[in-house]
Amino acid sequence: MEIEIVTPDKKIYSGEIKLVKLPGTGGSFEILKNHAALISTLEKGEIKVIDTNNDIKFFDINDGVVEVLNNKITVLLSSI
Repeated sequence: MEIEIVTPDKKIYSGEIKLVKLPGTGGSFEILKNHAALISTLEKGEIKVIDTNNDIKFFDINDGVVEVLNNKITVLLSSI
């Protein structure tokens, strides 16, 4: 599964991952491989990414939107 986390100014992170946990407006949620198509708003909180090597990365965010489609996750942030 592929992820790209971007702001209007730059790409924050991209790569192959196993799992991402996001701070959704209605509560946090996780996305795994073969997740159903999804669009959701994000609120202030922390994104947790586990890559294919089991390395864990954290990104503090203010708000944004996530789209999941065909094992590609795009996270659009207003800023970090």
